[in-house]
Amino acid sequence: MADDAPKTFLWLTEADVVSLINLSGVIEALEDGLRMEAEGKAQNLHKGQSVWQGGSLNITGAQFTGAGYAGAKVWSNVGGKSAPLVLLHGSDDGQLKAIIEAVALGQMRTAALAAVATRWLAAVGADDMAIVGTGKQAITQVAAVHAVRPLKRLRVFSPTPENRAQFAAAVRDKFGFEVTEGASVEDTVGDAPIITTITRAKEPFLFSAMVARGSHINAAGAIIPAFAEIAEDILPRCDRVVVDNLDQCREMSRELQAFYDGGPGDWNDVRPLSELVAAGQTRPAGLDLTLFKWMGVGLADLAAGIEIFKRAQEKGAGTTYPHPGRATPDLG
Repeated sequence: MADDAPKTFLWLTEADVVSLINLSGVIEALEDGLRMEAEGKAQNLHKGQSVWQGGSLNITGAQFTGAGYAGAKVWSNVGGKSAPLVLLHGSDDGQLKAIIEAVALGQMRTAALAAVATRWLAAVGADDMAIVGTGKQAITQVAAVHAVRPLKRLRVFSPTPENRAQFAAAVRDKFGFEVTEGASVEDTVGDAPIITTITRAKEPFLFSAMVARGSHINAAGAIIPAFAEIAEDILPRCDRVVVDNLDQCREMSRELQAFYDGGPGDWNDVRPLSELVAAGQTRPAGLDLTLFKWMGVGLADLAAGIEIFKRAQEKGAGTTYPHPGRATPDLG
């Protein structure tokens, strides 16, 4: 290894991560990263996945050459269990800067994507949210919206009454706003100005007739073609359809494919979130519906990881380990 190569790299644990940054910090880091993407200073790595019976190997990543970094998040998912790691390198020298344990990071970056989209797409002053789905990511989605549109009320629906009640109680314990339980999807979304879907539904359940004019929809749950939440009849009403990454949505989102590949829609009308953030345009008055569809991007993982690494350096957090070296292989 060259004399000017780093002698150590930093390992940041889950405890380090949550001590260094909160959701609001990740939201701001993501917006900075999206502006860099719009300026050509950052580029997303198309998600890679290898699947076997009962599990998958996944990789996301991005280059932030404008900030001097590149890296990837790597994890296997088997039966809902995983141990994701972010590997952060210098884009100028290719050397390892940090390994970051990334469960909390991933939860916050997924929520941050929803927060950024809601900030720029939901009506200013919207304070009433409906959420369909009460799984492990649902409460972070509520926190994300609340961070950018302080809520007065949350409406909750799950087809399982026990899950619905438990989630509503958990939200009441954590936040100070009103929480109500809906008896159906239609009853729950009603005239809500913000609607988030975060389920594992295999067929659409949110239809145009259920959604009031002026609403914003965060469609979070269907990230592979086998799943769908949003019915095709919603899309003709959408004045703005925004995605985290156009290529990944064209490949993986059955909801959008039905309208833009097999129907009357034009993919040229779909805007990336980075363009929206760079333009700095909030929702104009008079729009019917807006929709944010996201599949999860490495650019968001790396934006969060870079900010966490910078904070760790400033505060002396984490544990240093010897940088990977070199050894001569036995070619016999």
